[in-house]
Formats: sequence, structure tokens, C-alpha cells
Amino acid sequence: MKSPFIGTGVALVTPFRKQETIDFSKLELLINHIVESGADYIVALGTTSEAATLTETERHALQDFIVECVAGRCPIMLGLGGNNTLAVTDTIANTNFDGISGILSVAPFYNKPNQRGLAQHFKQVSETSPVPVVIYNVPGRTGVNITADTTLQLANECPNIIGIKEASGNVAQCMQILRNKPERFLLISGDDALTYPLVSLGAAGVISVMANALPKEMSTMVRYALKGDQKKALPLHYRMLPLMNAIFEEGNPTGVKALLEIEGHISNVLRMPLVKASKPLYNKIASLYDEFNQRPA
Repeated sequence: MKSPFIGTGVALVTPFRKQETIDFSKLELLINHIVESGADYIVALGTTSEAATLTETERHALQDFIVECVAGRCPIMLGLGGNNTLAVTDTIANTNFDGISGILSVAPFYNKPNQRGLAQHFKQVSETSPVPVVIYNVPGRTGVNITADTTLQLANECPNIIGIKEASGNVAQCMQILRNKPERFLLISGDDALTYPLVSLGAAGVISVMANALPKEMSTMVRYALKGDQKKALPLHYRMLPLMNAIFEEGNPTGVKALLEIEGHISNVLRMPLVKASKPLYNKIASLYDEFNQRPA
């Protein structure tokens, strides 16, 4: 059976009003735009959602709203991780998984476990979860790298761990995983700008920040790349690349929220400690977006 997590997943932002309350009406419009533009699945309550600044009540409300709004039109992956293994497994045990096709579970952050600790953590997560698990390697945020050896160990020993979102930026590490992984196991790009090269090496697609703002273009590029159609995929990759790089210059989702406001989808509001893009970056993103629209498709 084909995995629901092949292609383009969108790491969904959380729109806020100026009072920093959740703007559910804008979120509904954004979800509809993303789904109707051809994204393959949505990632709810990941890093890009600013989940770390949401209350438990808000997280539950967002999950319920996203499931209701998507209404089965595409799979949903739920961000569900942390640095306290018992707390993570307790949360999983008490989560309503109606409408949820899998979870994305980040490596434990701050306490910096070694590789044995990481393996044991994810084994417990996989044994507790009633839905498939994608582990998330993002050492720039967590302070710890899930090595290729640990990833491959989990891939072989835990049937419920079906893939990894790789955001280490280490292409050699990704290739080691891709060369030696079980066929069923997915490597998903966690870096927009590395999506095309990683797919050409065997990755299953991307969990994308850019696809909030350019869902049609990102999804189309990934589909061509998965088919091996370089002549169609590569021009799209290079057309988006300057914007891909710019939106991460001051962190995420700082840049993509600026771009989404420029497009007219949401207000450019973040929760502290994250702040809006600086004026020079905002103007740069606006200029690059104009160039993107002027460049032939």
C-alpha cells in the first residue's frame, strides 16, 4: 500500500490576529488554498505552527479545527514530540487520532541524549502510537543529531516508524540512509532548498514551509522530481530557490509569515519570543516575490 506521506507535505502556519489570538477564519482559507492547490498532505502543530507558544487548549482546538476543515481531502500528520519520553507517550495515549494518519515526532531537545537514548525514546514512541511515526531530525533546533546508524536501526527494528524528516542539511548522512534503508522506509526532506537534490537521490518528498505560500508550485516541482522529469522539475526548483533561501534568513516561520501577508493570506503576526521580519528582509521577500511572478513558469 502506498504511504500517505509521499510528495509534498505542508508544515502549516498558525495565523494570528493582532491580539495574537488564533485567526481560525484565515486558517480555513489557507487550508482550502493549500489543499485545492494540490498539496499531498498537511502537517499540523509542527515547528512552523509555533506550537511551542500555544496553550494545550489552543493545540486541541487547532487539531480539531484542521481535521474538520481538511475533511478527509488529504492526510494529516500531527506534530507530537518532546524531551520527556514519559510525557510524550502519555500525550500520545490521550490523543484523539480521528482524522490523523501519522505523527511527526521531533528528537528530544535541550537535554541532548546520546544515540542509545534517542533510539530508546523513539522505540517507546513507536510502541505507544496507534498511527505511523515519522521521526524528525533537526539538530539546529534540538542540539542533537540522529545519526544515520540510529535512523537505520529504528527503521529496521520498529515497524511503526515509517520514515524520517531529515533537516540536518547533511547530504552525506541522507545518502547513507537512502542507500541502506528498508524499501518501506521514507526519507523526507526537511529543507525546502534541498528537496530537489534529495528527491533525485531517492527521497520521498518534502515537509515544506514554502508550500504554505507556493503550494501549487512546490507540489508540482516535487511531482516532476519524483517522476525523474528533470527538465520540468529543475526550472521550478531554481525559480523558487531565492525565495526559499530568503524566508529562513531570520528564522521560521518569520519569513514565510511575511510572504503570506504579502500574498494577502494572513496577517504578519507572530508570538514572542519570535518577532516579525525586519523591514529590510520584508522588502527583500516582497521584491523576490515580484521577481518570482515575473519569471517564466
